[in-house]
Amino acid sequence: MAAKGSWTKALFTGLWTVLNFARKLVFNLIFLVLLIGVIIAISSSEDPISVKPDSALLLQLNGNLVIEKEQVDPFSQFMQEAFGEEPENPEVLVRDVVKVLDNAKQDSRIKALILDLSGLQGGGLDKLRTVAAAIDDFKTEKPVYAIGDYYSQNQYYLAARADHIYLNPMGGVMFEGYGRFGMYFKDMLEKLRITTHIFRVGTYKSAVEPFIRNDMSDAAKEANKLWLDTYWSQYKADVAAARGIDVSNFDEELDVLLNKFEEAGADFAKYALNNGWVDALKTREEVRQELVALVGTDENKLGVNVTPFNTYLKAVNPPLPKMGNTKDKVAIVVAKGEILDGNQPAGTIGGDSTARLLRQARLDDTVKAVVLQVDSPGGSSFASEIIRQEVLELQSAGKPVVVSMSTYAASGGYWISAPADKIIASPSTITGSIGVFGMFLTFEDSLEYLGINTDGVASTEIAGMSALRELDPRFGEILQRNVESAYRQFITMVGESRGMSPEAVDKIAQGRVWIGSQALELGLVDELGDLDDAVASAAEIAGLESWDTQYVERILSPQEQFWKEFFGQALVWGAKMQFADNDSHLMKMVKNLLAETGTVTNLNDPRGVYTLCLQCKVD
Repeated sequence: MAAKGSWTKALFTGLWTVLNFARKLVFNLIFLVLLIGVIIAISSSEDPISVKPDSALLLQLNGNLVIEKEQVDPFSQFMQEAFGEEPENPEVLVRDVVKVLDNAKQDSRIKALILDLSGLQGGGLDKLRTVAAAIDDFKTEKPVYAIGDYYSQNQYYLAARADHIYLNPMGGVMFEGYGRFGMYFKDMLEKLRITTHIFRVGTYKSAVEPFIRNDMSDAAKEANKLWLDTYWSQYKADVAAARGIDVSNFDEELDVLLNKFEEAGADFAKYALNNGWVDALKTREEVRQELVALVGTDENKLGVNVTPFNTYLKAVNPPLPKMGNTKDKVAIVVAKGEILDGNQPAGTIGGDSTARLLRQARLDDTVKAVVLQVDSPGGSSFASEIIRQEVLELQSAGKPVVVSMSTYAASGGYWISAPADKIIASPSTITGSIGVFGMFLTFEDSLEYLGINTDGVASTEIAGMSALRELDPRFGEILQRNVESAYRQFITMVGESRGMSPEAVDKIAQGRVWIGSQALELGLVDELGDLDDAVASAAEIAGLESWDTQYVERILSPQEQFWKEFFGQALVWGAKMQFADNDSHLMKMVKNLLAETGTVTNLNDPRGVYTLCLQCKVD
């Protein structure tokens, strides 16, 4: 027995030794790979922050323009950079673009600006307008060239600011206008025998229509058509002014487009040239030669002496620790994304996390005023109220709050904006949508069809309610009353904040969407302007003669800060991985379906009551 025990002990000891060795080997290999990457990055011959003398600034914007980037795990970001991969949904901070253009305008090393907008996706007319203003300011001192094989509608908005717009002879420019089309699931839900329970207030509150209809209601069409037409009119006016053409020079009817297209020999490039949208048709080599004559050659893909946008950004925004100062500040708190309950990462508004940012500003003695920059279609009514309460606390502390509305500030986005001392919207801001809804699905009929039954007992009539059982009509009535109460709270709060009666608010509420210029006429906002106007207004209300601006961001834990800085040093150090093409029509359709349904499934209001505008999309 003793010999057998010794043998068993030796076996387990040997197995543990092997496992322990394997564990150490794996972790050592991971550490070795990371170490090699850092060494190669440090020893790289490339200088990532070198601004080349007598060069052109190459502005390549890849992805969507945003006021706040979504939070990315540092390790994931490291691996993307290491293997040369782009994020699935790349983003560009508007304030980074403006900062680069402002600095480059005064930089003697930069002789011109080249706009290569092939990777730009969009982000909203207000963000495009902010970047366009920075380009206009740049070209008061130096020339601007727009080069491209094709220009989408969003890309052309910025290209129109250039002194020289060149288009590939095989390329084209196409203006589509703006539309809002979505998927409707009523028939599908009925086929799956899923019961949809809807509770809402507001004639125009169309957020739940995809789940109860097969088409858009007349009321939703009326409201959407009005703001989409205004949005399109603003786009045309801006582009026409930049190019010096008439606003009628946008072919919105297919018959007109067809006739002009045939006159251009069925050539999209000539069609764009004939309409005055571009200055010349030039091949890539012809464009390259013109740019070489301007700034010289260099050994890069373009063959022109350029300083890329990302390189220049690193030069003007080095990764150095911020030094604190005691100068009076106007703090900027960004509220971007859907409003969800609890703590949420950057790029999404969390009731707790966004309120905490406002609290940071309130408790900072150097902060004298706050600008809440809102870019949100809404979401959880409970989370919206938590944020609104923190805005009131700021005001009670003697710190004025000014709201700067970006692309969206609708439903819950308006809820958190309403109590501000002043609301400044972009002319194209999509706002209003003052309405409330609740929704959930039950699957009792689906389970019955599959031969599955639910049964049991409970101590009360309320216990045991779930998505697996039929909803008691009396409880449904309770939920409807709850939604109606939330709506009354919404319009009463707006009325008190805006100096209007609840009845007056109700007339322009009912879930209806308004564009910024219309919201000004209706009294929902105070002025039309941008973030700079909001900062200046906040400083004026606070009585500040000089001030600094400061973005309030979540304070990282020591561990988070370590890994952010560690992986932040990552550069390309490995072979580029190749992935299968996911850009098929089927994949696009699947992504659209997931996007349509994902917004609703992510909602987490503890009461199941939402102030959300699903129709507020323009890109």
